[in-house]
Amino acid sequence: MKREHFSSRLGFILVTAACSIGLGNIWRFPYIVGKYGGASFVLLYVLFLVIMGLPIVVMEFAVGRASQRSTALSFNILEPEGSKWHYFKYVTFAGNYLLMMFYTVVSGWLIWYFVEMMRGRFKGLDTEGIGGVFSSLLANPGIMTLYTLIAIAIAVIVCAIGLQKGVEKITKVMMLILFSLLIVLAIKSVLLPGAAVGLRYYLYPDFGKMIEIGFAECVFAAMGQAFFTLSIGIGVLTAFGSRIDKSSSLTENALYMGVLDTVVAFLAGLIIFPACFSFGVQPDSGPNLLFVTLPNIFNQMSGGRIWGSLFFLFMCFAAVSTLIAVIENIVTYTMDLKGWSRKKASIINFIGISILSLPCVFGFNLLSGFQPLGEGSTILDLEDFILSNNILPLGSLVFLLFCTCRYGWGWDKFYEETAQGKGLNYPKFARKYISYVIPVIILVIFVGGYLSR
Repeated sequence: MKREHFSSRLGFILVTAACSIGLGNIWRFPYIVGKYGGASFVLLYVLFLVIMGLPIVVMEFAVGRASQRSTALSFNILEPEGSKWHYFKYVTFAGNYLLMMFYTVVSGWLIWYFVEMMRGRFKGLDTEGIGGVFSSLLANPGIMTLYTLIAIAIAVIVCAIGLQKGVEKITKVMMLILFSLLIVLAIKSVLLPGAAVGLRYYLYPDFGKMIEIGFAECVFAAMGQAFFTLSIGIGVLTAFGSRIDKSSSLTENALYMGVLDTVVAFLAGLIIFPACFSFGVQPDSGPNLLFVTLPNIFNQMSGGRIWGSLFFLFMCFAAVSTLIAVIENIVTYTMDLKGWSRKKASIINFIGISILSLPCVFGFNLLSGFQPLGEGSTILDLEDFILSNNILPLGSLVFLLFCTCRYGWGWDKFYEETAQGKGLNYPKFARKYISYVIPVIILVIFVGGYLSR
């Protein structure tokens, strides 16, 4: 079967960017930027994004393009005879499914919030009242299951249509709307009365705060954010790399992907901080920011129901575009491994993802007594911990070693693949840094993820 490729380089860049543009950009990035010194922290983050995250993005792209397969078969094709790198394919598949087991649930929350915001459900409610609405949602397994299935179905239908006509075409439209909404909301926020205080908090380079907190802690936070924002280590980018031709630079494509991800995260901060300070609300992080703090702000804002609906529409596009990208990888994986048609792979994975999302749904109600990571934790926390603190860093390490180690694919073959196509070349002079320093940084992040719990 002939491999279907992206119809354009722009489509490839936007779809791969959709993998990394997600909830972490909105509920985590702005908060840690403000916490760790504003613009000075952004500079650290961008530095680590370029010198640590993007080199591994290129490796995933290269493994996919050279093999013309997802991780289901890419290691089998590229590895030296007799080696065992191909067993890693099961880890990548598990990582993708694990991500979908909780990301689909949160995406369902966002769709529900968009619908309820449009209906005026939050009008007249204070912070406590909005918190009560969110709590009632979590306590209702029926509604949560319904909206989780809606989120999964939207993504699977897009993938079933095809790569060019479905995933690429629809993601292009979604990303265009996403960026348009983001810019409109950011302009609205920075023009609010008192927004200047929030902008200063967010954008002012406060090196004194970095020293007060501890420069090492700020560096570690910047490394962690740069590393986890790119969705590396579970083979999503490998699948998309297998669907791009040899004419364009993989390094340049990776750079564009990183730029788009950073722009979305940065603009999200321009929405959140001016709005929070304008209405005297303390900026928070995590689900509380999206589902309690921001609806409270929209309630106080003139035309808040409209602005709130636009914001949650933007969040729906951010979440669903990620679902489409990851489920496309899962579908591609099963097509490569089993030889199934796209429609068969889509249907079977719809059933599988739907069933495996239920523990996360029930973790907030029927199974709320199960607190795997200590008091107050949920099944979602456990799934996120296994993925973010284990599979992503260790998976990235496998890709890095495979592309640089002589017992794997090896540096020479990897570099030969990156040298094809017009555009920015991979930094050959940085071979020793990439081969020996980045693995140590990944292990530091891995160990730090446990120490910080």
